[in-house]
Amino acid sequence: MLKIPHQYYLCSAEQSRFMDEKTISEFGIDGFTLMEIAGTRAADLIMSETPLGSHGIFFCGKGNNGGDALVIARLLSQQDYRVTVCFLSGTEDLSPDADKNYRLLQKLDTDIEIKTWNDLYPSKYDFVVDGMLGTGLSSDVRSPYSDAIQWINQQQAPVFALDVPTGLNADSGEIMGTAVQADFTLSFGALKTGFYLNEGFDTVGEVILCELSFPNKYKNPTAYLIDESWVEANTPTPKKRNHKYDEGVLYIIAGSEGLTGAGILAARSAWSTGLGAVVLITPKGLLQIYEKQLEQIIKKPVGERDELIFKQSHLEEVQKILKEKPGKLLIGPGLGRRKDTIRFTQELLKNFAGDVVIDADALFALSEMENWEKPESANWILTPHPGELTSLVKKNLTNDRERLNSVSALAAEKNITILSKGMPGIIGTENGKSYITGYDTRIFSRAGFGDVLAGKASAFWQLSGSAEIACFKALIDGKQKSEAFYSIQSGALEPIDII
Repeated sequence: MLKIPHQYYLCSAEQSRFMDEKTISEFGIDGFTLMEIAGTRAADLIMSETPLGSHGIFFCGKGNNGGDALVIARLLSQQDYRVTVCFLSGTEDLSPDADKNYRLLQKLDTDIEIKTWNDLYPSKYDFVVDGMLGTGLSSDVRSPYSDAIQWINQQQAPVFALDVPTGLNADSGEIMGTAVQADFTLSFGALKTGFYLNEGFDTVGEVILCELSFPNKYKNPTAYLIDESWVEANTPTPKKRNHKYDEGVLYIIAGSEGLTGAGILAARSAWSTGLGAVVLITPKGLLQIYEKQLEQIIKKPVGERDELIFKQSHLEEVQKILKEKPGKLLIGPGLGRRKDTIRFTQELLKNFAGDVVIDADALFALSEMENWEKPESANWILTPHPGELTSLVKKNLTNDRERLNSVSALAAEKNITILSKGMPGIIGTENGKSYITGYDTRIFSRAGFGDVLAGKASAFWQLSGSAEIACFKALIDGKQKSEAFYSIQSGALEPIDII
């Protein structure tokens, strides 16, 4: 059972409302107190990013998002900040807690400008606070909010969005017509799933969680944010190896004529993790290529000397090799899509009862089967890119929210683990839980990176014994190595740079 800190929970708008309502109605902390806590934590953050004496403009809607902004405006006005508050739809019909905070603002002896959108005159502000529309948005933004968003996005001043940038769907990460481009998003109570899906990543800026007093029993996330800290805490300490076969062997079935580079990258990637032994199974006609490129890798050729692809006739020979020593199998990089190779792959997957990472062309072979199921005693990790995932689920996936839902559903239905490549990376597990990367994975969207990722995931599975941990560590390893690369140089990242 993974232990994941609550600050890495990703919640939907509905889940956020549930936590808020239950904390108020059952636990007994009223909404006004929660708003004060949220505003106080957000005010502290804004003060850490902007100097005293700065002039901020606070855009407020009628709901509790506007109420949060009013708390911050009140607190900052007491710390020598200049404050202008702009109510987009006036001050009538404010939510009860927002109205209470508006009345508190009026009791202060500081000079606070109160404006509406219609009487806001052009001026220069040092920072902007977006408290217009929160997580409840379900349709495209309309005027005057859309006009305010356009104005905000033209400013040079830093923009602080409260809970979610106005116009961004908190669940899907889609822009509802138009959206505030935030420099900071101060998320109250929980991170929102939409921050990391579709346009969300490029809209929210730096995300900062402002914890609220929600009891843990009310926290039921949609997914979890992958982070080095909790992954390492959940990773078992590796045992000292007395012999190269102590932790088992990683077998790799890869390569075909013209596609040997994929097998080379996967094998090198797996070997770099510290495994004791990696065994590459190859058509005999490709052996010379691998002998020159992979000195440390054990090679097991099958078939005749002139054969350059895997064939159904190789099945018995390959199965015999896989029984030589305990281990796991990676199949797919550079296999090719010849009919004989597809039949070979399908028969092997139907009958191999061990642990398998299925990648690239092996995924294509799997998707060509009418109703595929893994053998009962087998464990599978699938590593599809978006196109391969579409073929596996037999439907078009038009956005990241659909991809997340499909990965989660397919993993639970088939009792497998899925590492869905793309932006973001998504991991679905047998128990239905999902995990999402929170960093930019677009730098890996070039040929060869998928082979490296598959090699890492396979090796980490062999080392850790956990399919979930293996996928987490494979993604994090790529992130860490890419950061190290860019810390000392610029230019395009190559697959070999993260091996």
